[in-house]
Parts: sequence; C-alpha cells; structure tokens
Amino acid sequence: MTVAATAFGTLLATLSACGTHAAGPARAGGATGSRGQAGPSPTVSTAVSTAPTTDPTRIPGIGDRLARRIPHDSSQVVAVYGEGEDLADSTVVLYTREGSEWRPVAGWPAHNGRNGWTTDHHMGDERSPVGVFGLSGAGGVLDDPGTLLPYDQDAAAYAPPNDWDEAHQHDFDYVIAIDYNRLPGTPPHDGTRPEGDDKGGGIWLHLDHGDGTSACVSVSKDAMEFLLRTLDPARHPAMVMGDRAALRA
Repeated sequence: MTVAATAFGTLLATLSACGTHAAGPARAGGATGSRGQAGPSPTVSTAVSTAPTTDPTRIPGIGDRLARRIPHDSSQVVAVYGEGEDLADSTVVLYTREGSEWRPVAGWPAHNGRNGWTTDHHMGDERSPVGVFGLSGAGGVLDDPGTLLPYDQDAAAYAPPNDWDEAHQHDFDYVIAIDYNRLPGTPPHDGTRPEGDDKGGGIWLHLDHGDGTSACVSVSKDAMEFLLRTLDPARHPAMVMGDRAALRA
C-alpha cells in the first residue's frame, strides 16, 4: 500500500473514531499541493472501502452544526479536513450518499489558505472560510474534461497574473467555484459579491502547487479531473470545509 493510501485510510479511521479578493479569484499567490500527486487508485479505493465507520449515516468528523447545513437533497459532499486552525495542510475526501449512508469515494492531499481557517473571512486575511457551500460551476484554461457541471473554458479569464512565477502558471487550468459570497450559476470568474468586497470572494477549488493559498482549496490535477468528471448537478454537490476542530464543533 502506498504512503498516500495509508495516510488516507488512517485519516478516515481517525475521523470515524471521532464519531461525531475583490472581484476575481482569491489568488493563490502561493496557491497549492504538489502537482503530480497520485489521483484515486485501486489502493486508495481499498483504503476507503475498508476504513471503519461508527455511523454510516454521518460524514466522519462533521458535527451537528455543519451537518445540519448540508442541503437535504445533496448526495455528493466534498469534505475538506484542515490539519489545524492556523495551518495550510488539509485532506479532501469525496463522499456520496446511497440511501441513508455516506460512503467515501476517494481522497487526496490538499492545501487551504496559507494562514489557516476562519469563521469570519475577509479579503486579504489569507484564511479559508469555514462552512458549507454549494459547488455549482466550473471552468478553467483547459478544455472541458467531461464534467456535468456548467463549464466556462476561457484562457484569458483564468490566466494567472503576469507577475506570478512558474510554479503558479497552471493553478487555474481547472477550477470549481466554491459558492462563498458569489452568485451560484454564474461562471467562476464572475465578480459579483453579494455580501460586499470586504468579505472576499472568488474562492475556488483549483490545481495545487505545493503550498498554502490565499483562501482557495487546491488539489492535484488528477484529483481535479476526477472531481470534475464525478460531481453531478443532479446530486446537488456541496463542500463542507474547515479545520478539524471547527468541523466537529
């Protein structure tokens, strides 16, 4: 079993044991995860399927407060488990609900805001917002990889700023909009901020380059392609995200 698969299996076991900027993207300015990390594999799937669970009707590690905010019609949830309130390392796990049971499908190393997490996000704090958010649209520099989500392919709209270094040049090859302070149903690059610019916006799930982001969540290209091809608007996908303590609260 690979190190990544072992870590993922351990994560799920641990979670189960716990029971229960202005307009434009939140720039990764160091967005992040190591490009080229392995996507889902038979070994990872084995780790998922054999991980113990205490209550299959609950997503591991998610307490009542946030669990109640997951839409009742959502049967796909991307959970982001942050390593700590002030840390940029996290793990992303995709769960699907079959009947009354939530089942892990795949998981990957990830990164979040370089300063960690917050329940009161403001533009420039470089922390990712804790909460439950819809996943209603996607886009990127590259062509649609075969997603069911509305996909906005636009090389100019998703081009990284000219002053970014080489490590960041592919951050927005694929993005999935996280519905924090945005109008669901609009392209990810839409600059409308219903709660005002000070509350930030343009928070995306995007490609990782191995370090913390400005507020986004980042995973490998393999992970992004898997998620894009798996998330289905008919299943009302949502994201629950935060550091582990905040998720359990």
